[in-house]
Amino acid sequence: MRRVAPEERDIDALREFGVVNLDKPPGPSAHQVSAWIRDMVGVEKAAHAGTLDPKVTGCLPVLTGTATRLAPALLEGPKEYVAVLELHARAPTDLETVLDEFEGPLYQKPPRKSAVARRLRVREVYDLEVLELSDDRRRVLVRIRCESGTYVRKLCHDLGLALGTGAHMGDLRRSATGPFDDASLVTLHDLADALAEWRERGDETWLQDALAPAEDALTHLPSVTIAPSAADSVADGAPVFAPGVIDAVDVDHGALVVCYTPNGSVVCLGRLVGDPHADTGEVVSLERVLV
Repeated sequence: MRRVAPEERDIDALREFGVVNLDKPPGPSAHQVSAWIRDMVGVEKAAHAGTLDPKVTGCLPVLTGTATRLAPALLEGPKEYVAVLELHARAPTDLETVLDEFEGPLYQKPPRKSAVARRLRVREVYDLEVLELSDDRRRVLVRIRCESGTYVRKLCHDLGLALGTGAHMGDLRRSATGPFDDASLVTLHDLADALAEWRERGDETWLQDALAPAEDALTHLPSVTIAPSAADSVADGAPVFAPGVIDAVDVDHGALVVCYTPNGSVVCLGRLVGDPHADTGEVVSLERVLV
């Protein structure tokens, strides 16, 4: 079934294929807030994209209905955090120089309480910036832009060792993940009020702002535009072949890509395996069919 253009969908369509850029509150787990949104919106499924610990706040995209199938796509994007680095002694004068040394690939081993195997792995820190330093030079507000899967708590511990003071992570807030940032966050109260306006008064205005088309969760990935006839074949499980490709710009071989119809409606996620400008051959192998 082909969808109408994202901007033309009604509330029922958004509920079944939507995303909430949630401002997660401290306390509940990411799984719990996803379950609350599932029940509030009135769909069978909802899933968060990129977990946050219970005490951590901030950007937690929650996908609703059949949009849960595109959750893996959000794991591809970078993350951004604002953290309080709690030093165990006064910060040295070379604080920023030491932090600069942590930009780039880092070896990390997941903590003991992690849900993944504790194997040494590499994660990249793209940017590490001091935003503010307390008067006693023992609390540092830092902004961290990093690869998905970076353990900020471990990073803070390692920063303390490098500074010679010792340190641990204080408050942590995620300010961006993939295509979402803190400029368009929606609280649970915002969503509840918007749903009440829609259900009780028929006013969709607030809900249209709170519940976005699921395509908004994919804008950080390279795209391939395919013909509607090719979309019908994909819906039946066929890969994307060259004759069905309308456009593809600067897509690397092997990259995870999103295929859209010309009206901007997503069809599938897949890997680029062929030349999109060729006349024949397979171009995109399927990973997730979204129609």
